[in-house]
This record gives sequence, structure tokens and C-alpha cells, in this order.
Amino acid sequence: MGDVVHNMPIVSDILRRYPDAQIDWVVEENYVELVKLCRGVNRIIPFALRRWRKSLLSAATRAEIGAFLHALRKQSYDVVLDTQGLLKTGIVMGLSRIVSSGKKIGLANGTEGSGYEGISRIFHTMSIAVDVRTHAVTRGRMVAAAALGYTLDLPADFNMQAPQQLPEWMPQQEYVVFFHGTARDAKKWAPENWIQIANMLAQRGFPVLLAWGSDQEKQEAEQLAVHMSHAQVLPRLTMMEAVTLAQRAVLVIGVDTGLTHIAAAFNRPTIELYCDSPCWKTQGDWSDKIINLGDQGCPPSVGQVQAALKILLPAVWGMTPTIIMGA
Repeated sequence: MGDVVHNMPIVSDILRRYPDAQIDWVVEENYVELVKLCRGVNRIIPFALRRWRKSLLSAATRAEIGAFLHALRKQSYDVVLDTQGLLKTGIVMGLSRIVSSGKKIGLANGTEGSGYEGISRIFHTMSIAVDVRTHAVTRGRMVAAAALGYTLDLPADFNMQAPQQLPEWMPQQEYVVFFHGTARDAKKWAPENWIQIANMLAQRGFPVLLAWGSDQEKQEAEQLAVHMSHAQVLPRLTMMEAVTLAQRAVLVIGVDTGLTHIAAAFNRPTIELYCDSPCWKTQGDWSDKIINLGDQGCPPSVGQVQAALKILLPAVWGMTPTIIMGA
């Protein structure tokens, strides 16, 4: 999910310089609905390698692969971009068609901690070198800029439209979302920290909504909610419901995970918590509504988050209570 979101500014960059450009996007099938929110994408081509490789010998899978190849090769492109540098994305690039003067352009090297696979370069007509500590958003933007001959002179613009349908459980009042769950335990923020911040928010009238994506995360959310004075554990959400949740929040606080990055992409007031991943790699650096705290091996403190709350919600945090005394 994060990789998809981080590549969305490429679309805005291209259309700013070439308003008539026709941009197609090959994406894992689970993220098709997410790409639909990115204005300016002409055609989305679903790719289901994760599912296909479980049943490569079945007739249904072979038929789906054939349909994918037909869709991919239906158009001859002027430029094909690979911003991930993986063997599987390189193969997709290799299978795509280009015009006689067309180019296939990707990464010449990986960034620190990425899953870059050097063999992917065999499918390139041009490879773009980046610094080993290039931000995940900037990396893709640099590949596209080099391919099409323009410079990056503006902050990243994700150009995402809000989902249209509101879930039944969506609150009518303003709310704060905690994206506390992540697959790797080391990236999590301590439960007692979430509880302290939730209770600070409750004192100012903000309910906290707790999202989850697995049975373990649901259990963790329920355990947190027991100690929070104004919190709600949400039902299992579809991807678009989770996106809507992030997009409509008055504030999002989350660890380094895809849904936190989606909130930042919508330029919602967002506090990103880095506990065991490098901040430079994915931090929201395109808006003053995003505050990044912590770093690899250095989780942020409750005090730092409280200070960020005062910056992002100044009107609320600066209010003094009105007291009415009756005789």
C-alpha cells in the first residue's frame, strides 16, 4: 500500500508538464481501488502475481495471465517506468510494448534497506542512479523526471480524491484516528503511550477511533480501549473504508504504516511515529500539517506527541474551560 501511495505524485508531476499525457498504471489487484482515487490515471491494469503463483497450472489462472498480457500489450508506450527495481516489476516492463523511439527506464541502484534487485536493470533502456538515502516519494519522482526531461521544483502532490461512499459507522462529530497496528512488533509504540494520548484527547472532547487489520491487532485495540475513556474499536474495514477513515479525521496519529501515509497524502493533520524504521525514508515532508517524530531505534516520547498536538490543534489545545457556577 505504501509503495502505491508514494508513487502517486509522479502522475501530478507528469500532467503538470504534459497535460495531455495518457498515463496507465500496472498495480497489484488489491490496490486497484486505491489507484482509482489518483486523478489523472487513464487506465489501471490489475496484476495478481501473489494469487497466480499459488495456482500457476490451473486453466483459470492461465486465462487470467493471458488477459493481463493482452491488456498490457494493447498499447505501445512512449515511456515505461519502473520505480521499484524488483525482478517482477522488471519482467512486467520487459513484457510491455514501446514505440520505436520509446524508452524503458528504472532505477540503477537501490536505496538503503530497500528490496532492490539489480537484475531488473536488464529490462531497462536507461537506468537512473539515486542517492542511497533518497526518500521513497522522491525516488520515483526522480526516475520520471529523468525520463521525461523536467526538474522537480514543487513539493509532492498526491492529487487524491476522497472516496464517495461513507460507511454506516462513520461518526458525525470530529474524531481522531490511531493507526497503532503494524506487522513488525519493533515498529509499534508502547500501549501505555497510546492510552495517555487518548485520555488527553478525551479531556478535550475528541473520541479516538481504533482501526485494526488482523485478529492480533483487533485484540490489541480492544485492550487499549479498556483503558481509554473515549475510544471506539472499529469493525473490520475494507480498504476504501480505511481510506475514508483517514481522509475525514481531524487528526491521525500512526506508526510507520500504509494507512498513516495515506492520511499524510491527503494532507490531513498527521503525527507519524517512527520507532524502528528510518524516518528519512518515508516521512511526510510535503506539508506543515504533518509532524514526524522518532527514528530507527529511538521511539518518540509522550511529551513529543503532546507538543505536536499543540501545533496541529492549536485552537483546541489553547482553549481554557468555561465554568458556570450556580448559587
